[in-house]
Amino acid sequence: MSPKGRPEGEYRSAQREGGPIHPKGRPEGEYRSAQREGSPVRVHARLPVPGVILGFDDYAAPAERLAAQLKVRFERIAVHRFPDGESRVTVPVPLPAHVAICRSLDHPNDKLVEVLLAVATARRHGARTVSLIAPYLCYMRQDIEFTPGEAVSQRIVGRLLADHFDAVVTVDPHLHRVATLAEAVPAKFAVALSAAALFGDFMRQREPDAVLVGPDEESAQWLAAAARGHRFETVVCRKTRSGDRDVAIDMPPIRIAGRAVVLVDDMASTGATLAVAARRCLERGAATVDVLVVHGLFVGDAIADLRRAGVRHVWSTDSVLHPTNVLPLAPLLADAMSVGNGATR
Repeated sequence: MSPKGRPEGEYRSAQREGGPIHPKGRPEGEYRSAQREGSPVRVHARLPVPGVILGFDDYAAPAERLAAQLKVRFERIAVHRFPDGESRVTVPVPLPAHVAICRSLDHPNDKLVEVLLAVATARRHGARTVSLIAPYLCYMRQDIEFTPGEAVSQRIVGRLLADHFDAVVTVDPHLHRVATLAEAVPAKFAVALSAAALFGDFMRQREPDAVLVGPDEESAQWLAAAARGHRFETVVCRKTRSGDRDVAIDMPPIRIAGRAVVLVDDMASTGATLAVAARRCLERGAATVDVLVVHGLFVGDAIADLRRAGVRHVWSTDSVLHPTNVLPLAPLLADAMSVGNGATR
């Protein structure tokens, strides 16, 4: 039997048939593509509306904001860490039939184990459906085996989450060679939302005349979506990576002298790519350079490196808690899970 109570054969065959179908007749892949292009969020699939949002201490504030947006209660999952590194996880009981666990999965190894302990315990105490709301979804970057023997973490972790959760909801997952989240996470509902529209509204208020620059080709989709409905000029650079922190940026010819520039990307880890891009912009005479990202991981000295490169402001969503957070994702997530958008209680 699968963890969700369906016969194993039936569960696997349903996933192999290609995942959920948009109720208005479009294949799920087409629906996902529309989301990644930054169109308005309208989740017509029958996502279960949770009766409670369960959260962990490390992501409690955004989870509480989401519960408030959905007008449901918020409860904390208690975690005790033993000296040997194991965790004791306690969920609040009793639980309603529909439950959502909200936790972003940056620094994922401990978090994944605790989330799996929590979902199994929630089902044992009455939850019929359990959704995972993970604004940052881990292990999505490795989608092929580059060197023989490497684990393809996207498929492994995606399958693990699909085996335990009825729905997985995330924001701008870092997908390379797969077109849809459903291919990486074959759950009944695999929902990938986009924060790009939030970017456009934010920039219209903060830097309405800025040039939006994408540091590499993969940022083109966020640039296009952020600029939609606004009059931003955009440019996409080409990146060559030689190592985790060794990158080269080739910037197309564009007049940015004396202008405000905002570097836009889905995520920042070491910040090396953004730092190189910032230097290129300043070399061309940009008046100011700011950074706006969805997922601000900012490991190690990333922020200091960006400052040294001449970056003025660094902004991010609250997908990963960080002092740079300026854009809360609760309204976006709640809109996707609200009854008015086709979700069901």
